[in-house]
Amino acid sequence: MQKVTKAVIPAAGFGTRFLPQTKAMPKEMLPIVDKPVIQYIVEELVDAGITDIIIVTGYHKRTIEDHFDNPSTDLIENLKMGGEKKKSLLDSVMKISTMANFAYVRQKGPYGNGTPLMNVRHLIGNEPFIYTWSDDFIASEPSRFKQLVASYEKYGYSSMASVRAKTDADYDRYGFAGGPELEPGIIDCNVIVEKPGKANAPSDLANVSGYLLTPDIFDYLDTVLANLKPGEEFYYNDALKLMLKDGKHVLATEIKNGKYYDTGNKLEYMKTQIEFALKDKSMSSELTEFIKGLSL
Repeated sequence: MQKVTKAVIPAAGFGTRFLPQTKAMPKEMLPIVDKPVIQYIVEELVDAGITDIIIVTGYHKRTIEDHFDNPSTDLIENLKMGGEKKKSLLDSVMKISTMANFAYVRQKGPYGNGTPLMNVRHLIGNEPFIYTWSDDFIASEPSRFKQLVASYEKYGYSSMASVRAKTDADYDRYGFAGGPELEPGIIDCNVIVEKPGKANAPSDLANVSGYLLTPDIFDYLDTVLANLKPGEEFYYNDALKLMLKDGKHVLATEIKNGKYYDTGNKLEYMKTQIEFALKDKSMSSELTEFIKGLSL
């Protein structure tokens, strides 16, 4: 079985929900306390054994490339002059560019989340890979990517990261998988339904925040693209459904011991900011007192 070493992060969107902030700054670079969202995803990928990360960008996303590049000489010298007090900051910025091998591809093609996959096909080749978003994540132990890789290494199938629905509204926000359980928390899908509503959901496992895909996904994407009508969006989910129709296995893997954070949503982003700030020992005490003192 091939080792999973590659990951793809689509990051070409305009982040319209965060305008005007995202007019000049990519939504992927929005900070959670002092670290951009996309860096959390990259660090999690690296921790799971990923060595090659392909980021699919647009013309307005150069900031992402700069972030994962070597720090400027001016910044390095400035931090060095700070002595021991700034050493941890120097170490952290130096580490960013060496975490993985980064490649950047400009997105071209029809509108939809299947296009970034087709743009990187030549770089993925005949290997399994992770496809994950840049504005949401699941904080878990072990990490969601380690759990997806473990599922792949056990069964050899494509797998969708999944969490249990908690509210009725979740059934109108996410896609849901149905099928027999191979083991507790792992479904061998026979159906994938987008936003079914609670009454029509095939299970309570919502598919969110990342996939581990086998390379045969590209052949099915070819079929979807060939049958795309003018004005239709190009969805990778349609390729997954064709795989199921063809007898291929696609798993829904529940990410255990985890919490889902949707930082692409303004309210959820603010909640994430507060929660992570409260976990930061350097500010948690004062922030707690500040929140308690607010007149709401």
